[in-house]
Amino acid sequence: MKRYIALLRGINVSGKNKIVMTELKTGFEELDFVEVTTHLNSGNVIFSSRLEDTLLLAKNIKSMIKNKFNLELPVHVLLQEELKEIIENAPDWWGNADKAIYDNLIFLLFPLVYETFYDEMGSPKVEFEKIHHHKNVVFWSFSRKDYQKTNWWSKTANSNVKNKITIRTANTVRRIAGM
Repeated sequence: MKRYIALLRGINVSGKNKIVMTELKTGFEELDFVEVTTHLNSGNVIFSSRLEDTLLLAKNIKSMIKNKFNLELPVHVLLQEELKEIIENAPDWWGNADKAIYDNLIFLLFPLVYETFYDEMGSPKVEFEKIHHHKNVVFWSFSRKDYQKTNWWSKTANSNVKNKITIRTANTVRRIAGM
């Protein structure tokens, strides 16, 4: 049995796509997943399963969400060990204790690839934001006080790739990697 993390995009944001975490947990358990736990109210679900195909897991979770909550949401599933490996490859500037900097991890949802994502987003403004690509994620940090001056801030919500990515903070990523 392997440990997985499901990242649901766009739930419980600004009063939209509301899902109660206890009901979501029950839905995962109905899929025969075990050791199910959620973190925060934003669609972070950690679970164990005998299935080993992350795309099939995501498909099953999407179907359950559609049937149980009448929502069609992008879902990204990865091994917990994979997330730990990603964190181990974080650049030195990402995820430190500097409260003036906002550190995020952008997950590219299959089949989106980095080149397509970058072409859509464009170059970051180096004076305000930093990026580092690793596998199917992008480490992205920016100055909290200057977030509106970044190139990527508005594009993560208003571009052709907005429904093909999901973003988590460094703190959330570290927390779910250890659950």
